[in-house]
Amino acid sequence: MTTPPAHPPLSPTTPPAPDRRTALRSGAALAAGTLTAGCSTAGAAAPPPTPTPTSTHPRPQPRPADSRSATATATATAGDRTATPTAPTPRTFPSQPAEITHGPRTRPRVALTFHGQGDPAIAESVLGEAEKAGARVTVLAVGTWLDEHPDIARRILDGGHDLGNHTLHHLDINSMPEADADAEIRGCADRLRRLTGSIGTWFRPSRTARASPEVARLARRAGYPHVLSYDVDSLDYTSPGAPAVTRKVIGEVRNGSVVSLHFGYADTVTALPSLLHELDRRGLRAVTTTELLS
Repeated sequence: MTTPPAHPPLSPTTPPAPDRRTALRSGAALAAGTLTAGCSTAGAAAPPPTPTPTSTHPRPQPRPADSRSATATATATAGDRTATPTAPTPRTFPSQPAEITHGPRTRPRVALTFHGQGDPAIAESVLGEAEKAGARVTVLAVGTWLDEHPDIARRILDGGHDLGNHTLHHLDINSMPEADADAEIRGCADRLRRLTGSIGTWFRPSRTARASPEVARLARRAGYPHVLSYDVDSLDYTSPGAPAVTRKVIGEVRNGSVVSLHFGYADTVTALPSLLHELDRRGLRAVTTTELLS
């Protein structure tokens, strides 16, 4: 607070100084006005919250069985009042192997897992279709995709979905030297941490269905106790047409299945409503991988 300048000497035309009681009242009123203006200025200077991307479909309310709503919290970096959802951290499932291909076969649940890359509009459509049907999915995001579309991380978490690591550049990680493979895993983990406060819930190797022992070891060292694989491959990346995608998945899926799908293909968006309908008709519920194993 700056020191007010000294009062100039009174000129002959200056009115007489107020009495002590009047001066005290005036000073109190001036101080109150200054405090009010200071609070308003501080509020106006703070950056407005970043708007959360919204789906064209209404969001379903979180389900009691979905642990996302219990674990997602809002954090803010110093000097920034924009709240960012915090993703859950990786968990160890003692009854599961180091590389998970499916969940329990005794419960009518399946996990639809999506490779996170490609046109974000397609990703938004997929998430919207899933949410409209009350389904939750797992997204394994490519690090460079997050660089290009950082808001997608928040969008995934806001929808109650799992978010994980699918390497930095989506290269053939099993064929890389150790240092390069480690950089691929940690590079994507760093981006997830910066955007969400966590390295993500899962790790899936790129350009392969199974991780080599070395890649699995590097993933554990980076903080992922399990590698997430799958037992049903939709082959949607071959663009066979939406009916073929649905037939492939429905023909192989069963209790506990983990299904591999991709964001970057229009066939996947077109197939998803019929795929979810067929799963429901068979009594199978699409949940996050975390819920599948919990």
